[in-house]
Amino acid sequence: MTAESALSSPGTETRDHPLPPVAMMPSRGAAPGLRFAPRRPPARPASPMSLLVADGAAALLGAVTLAVTQFRPLPSALLVAASLVLRPHRTRPSPPGALDELPTVCGRTALAWLTLATLVAAYRPDQALSARDLLVGFVVQAAAGCVLRGTVHARWRAALLRHPHAALVIGPAATAQRVAAAVLRHPRCGVRPVGIVAERQDGAEGLPVLTTGAEVERAVVQNGVRTVLAVHPSVRSQQGRLLRALSERGCVVWELEAESPSYATQERLAGFPCRRLEMSATRRGSAGKRILDVLVSGTLLLLVSPLLLVCAVALRITDGPGVVFRQERVGKGGVPFTLLKFRTHRPVDEHEAATRWSVANEHEMSWFCRMLRRTSLDELLQLWNVLRGDMSLVGPRPERPYYVAQFSRTHPGYAARHRSRTGITGLAQIHGLRGDTSIEDRCRFDNVYIDDWSLWQDVCILLRTAATFVRPTGS
Repeated sequence: MTAESALSSPGTETRDHPLPPVAMMPSRGAAPGLRFAPRRPPARPASPMSLLVADGAAALLGAVTLAVTQFRPLPSALLVAASLVLRPHRTRPSPPGALDELPTVCGRTALAWLTLATLVAAYRPDQALSARDLLVGFVVQAAAGCVLRGTVHARWRAALLRHPHAALVIGPAATAQRVAAAVLRHPRCGVRPVGIVAERQDGAEGLPVLTTGAEVERAVVQNGVRTVLAVHPSVRSQQGRLLRALSERGCVVWELEAESPSYATQERLAGFPCRRLEMSATRRGSAGKRILDVLVSGTLLLLVSPLLLVCAVALRITDGPGVVFRQERVGKGGVPFTLLKFRTHRPVDEHEAATRWSVANEHEMSWFCRMLRRTSLDELLQLWNVLRGDMSLVGPRPERPYYVAQFSRTHPGYAARHRSRTGITGLAQIHGLRGDTSIEDRCRFDNVYIDDWSLWQDVCILLRTAATFVRPTGS
């Protein structure tokens, strides 16, 4: 069954259960490419204000326990403030149940009460909390928090059951049809697949298979698609442009592991492990990451400038002119930039510099060049690339255009590394993936870093890199 025939057949069914029709309008000669309507914010099951109200009400109930024996306005205010600051923030494909959030709610409630008791004992000894106050207050607030949050989530689930989010499933046609059928069998997920996006059709019955940009565009606009399910690792590299366009349109992109799980996650959709992908060029926290880059790289450049000068002079004396090595690398969004390093090897010509994977005959280098490479001191000039904005302190290592093209063809997910600024160090590097190591492992670690990015993770990677900075690793 072709995509066009399926689009015009609202009663299409599988052998086991009816599938919801996909409302489509005939094409009006749309030119190739995706021209979606103006961007709109991602869909939310409900306003987060309802969760804030639930947490605030639970904190107030906990504060009431402090007034049973004595009115304590300051501890009560601190408790409410701490409880709202420590509110769990998690993104799920569907609202969790009360029991799912029980460990998190209890943990952050206990932390709020212990923090409160410490502050009150330190600054208001006359209002110090007894062990009984702590225990009773914790139990009351934790129980109320679970009940109230469970009520909010139950209302969200009921709303999703009545009005599920329309979704497109992207991946190989056979795998995508299987995932779509499984999701449709579980309406409590709150997701209703309305079409499959694949490079070609396989003739299997099921949802309409969309193979062109015009068909995808019409499906998104006419069905109000707000969710995208990527069901194969190759989707991010082969359909990266489409995923970014859908993300900018306001769709939330989820990656589902349709076969054996290859990563650990607590999120599930119809039994499939899943995780949210951040496909937009600008993400929350990017300003903080850039501030960290500027502050750290600027400070380090000032501190190590005498060392850089010594290295430059020593390299000039021991190995002749041409201290700085410049090479084109591929950065964020596939945009090339000029990477700076201390020169430790002289390529025969520009072709060798662009296509030679690693330096052979390292014993032919001078002792000083070998020392620079083994201690990674030759990489310090890249702090200037960070300060300029070409790179970040932490991110996937940049590679030459020749190898980017080669690895993008042979390793699914490699091109997806360029969603983020490249870095001096990264998650792959602190796991020993430097030099002549597995490219498949590198791109897997790099994509996990981008998907799970946080500013604290950057700090941890920098600290682990600093701890191993002088180990002989090569580059």
